[in-house]
Amino acid sequence: MRLPLPQFSSQSRHPGYFAEVIETATTEFLAQCLEPEDLSFAVMPPFGSWVKARDEESGNVVYAVVYHATTSPIDSVHRARALGLSLEDLREQQPQIFAMLKTEFRAAIVGFESGRSAESTRNGSGTKNGNGRKNGSSHAHTSGIIYQHLPPRPPQIHQAVYYCEPEEVLHFSEQLDFLRTLLQVNGAPVDGLAAAAIREIYRLRQADRQWLVQAGRTLSILLKDDYDRLRIILSQIYI
Repeated sequence: MRLPLPQFSSQSRHPGYFAEVIETATTEFLAQCLEPEDLSFAVMPPFGSWVKARDEESGNVVYAVVYHATTSPIDSVHRARALGLSLEDLREQQPQIFAMLKTEFRAAIVGFESGRSAESTRNGSGTKNGNGRKNGSSHAHTSGIIYQHLPPRPPQIHQAVYYCEPEEVLHFSEQLDFLRTLLQVNGAPVDGLAAAAIREIYRLRQADRQWLVQAGRTLSILLKDDYDRLRIILSQIYI
């Protein structure tokens, strides 16, 4: 018998809230995507995408980059099998399939905004997101002090995970120390991960060539002049 995650209706949930922490560690966390209300699979966050979770005890907003994602059966004993059906056929003939699968992802922690600076931001009027709408005050963090090292502790179990707003990614990426962290993630294709994270920032910065040059110089130092790796990473960065 399936025990689903407790969920709120989409009307009462912040639009960026899409997952929940189910396992946590000093350097990363595992999160499970919330189930959609319609008959469809949970949307898997893109490789290299930027997410955040707030540690409610300390108030720290923890930033992380997705490096691994899976969709698998809730039941760990029985594997999924090929059915030869389209998504529409599945909805009509096997609707229970959607309730039998879970989508999870691992995100490497790359930094945080301290609870003190986040509190000062929350006392303001909030910031506008990419759609021009103001975010809820507890989710907008674009003017506080960013620390690009591990927080005192990661987000706790059952804390909400949000997609980062573009303004947050731009503010965070004013520093480049996070690249060292991405190049040291265990069990991940680190060159591709660094490229994916930089590519997203480059897109949000509307092809800011000066920022990309600085990122390339930082990578060159971190890679100890391994120009083959540097070339491969930079070749994956485009709009």
